Amino acid sequence: MNAKRQLGEFLQTRRSQLKPEDVGLTTYGDRRRVTGLRREELALLAGVSSSYYSRLEQGQSSNASAEVLDAIATALRLDESERRHLNDLATGTRRRAGVRRAAPERITAAVRQLMGALGEVPVVVLGRRSDVLAWNRAGNALFAGHVDFVSPQRPEARPNMAQMVFLDPHTRELYVDWPEKARAAVGTLRLASGQHPDDPALAALIGELSVKSPEFSRMWADHRVKSGGEAVYEMRHPLVGTMSVTQQNLRTEQGQNIVVATTEIGSPSHAAMTLLVHSTVTARTAPSDEPAPADIKTGR
Repeated sequence: MNAKRQLGEFLQTRRSQLKPEDVGLTTYGDRRRVTGLRREELALLAGVSSSYYSRLEQGQSSNASAEVLDAIATALRLDESERRHLNDLATGTRRRAGVRRAAPERITAAVRQLMGALGEVPVVVLGRRSDVLAWNRAGNALFAGHVDFVSPQRPEARPNMAQMVFLDPHTRELYVDWPEKARAAVGTLRLASGQHPDDPALAALIGELSVKSPEFSRMWADHRVKSGGEAVYEMRHPLVGTMSVTQQNLRTEQGQNIVVATTEIGSPSHAAMTLLVHSTVTARTAPSDEPAPADIKTGR
């Protein structure tokens, strides 16, 4: 992935989504040939020269200061996630060639302890590319009950949540508002692409999804970003029916996401989740099926 091109495309897309009236500019009825703000208008709002801003969009400049980036982010009305993404992209343009390949991802003993402490609460640990690094049985049952529980232990069979959202019919049916979930998945990958522009496996994943899913390709071109937080999804589970599930993402020091799913206590959704978790626990054949700490080491 070309960091300069990503930076230029992000700026151009965001600029095209701002109308003059959104930022208090008067157009006096003139005919506009561009969608959104003109480059010179954005540059004026950011307090930089039009030629300098144009070079940024065209990938001809890689030395934007933090102050300039902050001014451009303010002019574009970026939120905190988008500001971080802008800075990641700008940092990526200054990286030297020959960056070392990222090490395989592993979950730490502390993450395993947290998963154990959460007990029967559904938990999934995702890597930087949305690979499933680990899950407990409840997490497996909630998000991908049709996928082998031990698959995260095998790099060649490790599930990827973004792939499942766009390419797996079961996962598509799982979310009542699938487009909302799909946009969140794309936004997460967009953030990752800014943080890891030299990751060939991430580039290959994005390329695969762009080719196989027109919906992904269309959403990817929008340059929306998303960073963790919490979201409430209506899930249509094949075993226990519809549930309203709150998904919270906890970020580890290694940059992994611990996804925790909860329901409102006393609600029908909580009863359905309890039924799902208990049926999963009682159906377990042997404790040896659980992944041993040494098993959750290899990465993609």
